[in-house]
Formats: sequence, structure tokens, C-alpha cells
Amino acid sequence: MTPRITVAVATRVLSQLRRDHRTLAMLLVLPCALMSLLWWMFEGLSPDTFDEFGPALLAMFPFIVMFLVTSVTTLRERSSGTLERLLAMPMGKLDFLLGYAIAFGVVAAAQSVLAVSVSVGLLDLDVQGPVWLLALVAVADAVLGTALGLLASAFARTEFQAVQFMPLIVLPQILLCGLFVPRELLPTVLEAVSNVLPLSYAVDAMKTLTRTDQTADVWNDIAVVVGFALAALALGAATLSRRTP
Repeated sequence: MTPRITVAVATRVLSQLRRDHRTLAMLLVLPCALMSLLWWMFEGLSPDTFDEFGPALLAMFPFIVMFLVTSVTTLRERSSGTLERLLAMPMGKLDFLLGYAIAFGVVAAAQSVLAVSVSVGLLDLDVQGPVWLLALVAVADAVLGTALGLLASAFARTEFQAVQFMPLIVLPQILLCGLFVPRELLPTVLEAVSNVLPLSYAVDAMKTLTRTDQTADVWNDIAVVVGFALAALALGAATLSRRTP
């Protein structure tokens, strides 16, 4: 890995995103809009309803959006031949993936800060712990979505196949993360599966911050999420291939 090349790849991706206004709007505006819609749905119910479901969905929305955009964008690079031209240069696969991860990580940070600011500042999401730590969890979760999107793109051959990975990678994590049923109340097998899914730890961290100001468990959850993201990037680098031999 060469830092100069990695930074050059990240700069190129950020420049492309800056010119793609629709994708940029989806990345930055959609999570805020979805959180606002959630708040509106629960407005006529108990005031605690939004506080109960909001943290879990605040972890999910950036994760889902970043997974979708990253996987499709990376597939487009391969199908257009851009990846093949880049790999023909003195650039390693890890340079390519880390460059994309850094670029989308910057966008993920902006996306998460916006979503948390809207949720806490405008929608009155009740947070007992530090708000900055809530934003950090959201950033880590969005980066996780980016890393898994890059990994999925390494196995897909078309943009449609990249989208098809969502039911395989994303939906089981949504079902088992504790949003619908507390994880400790799941059947034994499903609880065991939930314990090895990274989104579960992001949701746990969000819920902890809204219920208490004790942050020790939150840092442990963040470490698990970051560990999964790094593992996904490493596996993606090992499996990434050109469009042609």
C-alpha cells in the first residue's frame, strides 16, 4: 500500500461525488429525511415511542444507504473498465479499496453528523450520553456499510447483482439486531447468529447512549464494528479482481 496513491484515489472519488448531485443528495439528505418521517409517524403515539425506535434506525439508515451506494458505484468502476485501467498502473488492490473507503468515510462522517444533528436537535431524540459519541457510532456504522458494500462489489458482476446482495447481507442484520425483538429474547440459535452480526453492536451502542451516560460498553461496541469493517476491507482486497483476466 502506498499512502500517496491511496490519497489520490480518495481525492478522485470525492471529486466524482461532488459532481454527482443526485448521489450526493441521497447520501446526505436521505437519512435525515427518513428519521424525520419516522418522527412524524410516531408523533401521535406515546412520546417515548420515537426514543425507543429512533436509536436503532439511526444506526440502520446510514448503514443501508452507504452499502447500496458504495457497492453500485464500485461495480460501475469495474464494468466501465476504470478498475482495470487503474490496476494496470502501479497501484495495489488495497490502495483502491482504502481510497474508496476513505472517500466514502468522509461522506459517511458528514452524513452521520447531519442525521444525528437533525434527530437530536430538531426531532428531540432523548440522549443521556454524549451526543458526539452518538455521532461517532453513526459514523462507524456508515463506514461499516461502506466496507461491506466494497466487499459485495468484489463478488458481483453487474450492478443488479450488487443490489441483490442487500437481502443477503443487510436484511438478516436488520431482523436480528434487536429492533423488533430484544436480542436476549430471541431463540438460542438466532441469538447466537445475532451475536456475530456487526449491526447488532451498532444498535446496542445507540440504545445504550439513549438510556445511560455510561460509555464503557459503547466503546466496546464501536471496537467490534470497526473490527468488522477492517476485516471486510481486507477480504475485499483479497477477492477483488479485474473485469477481464
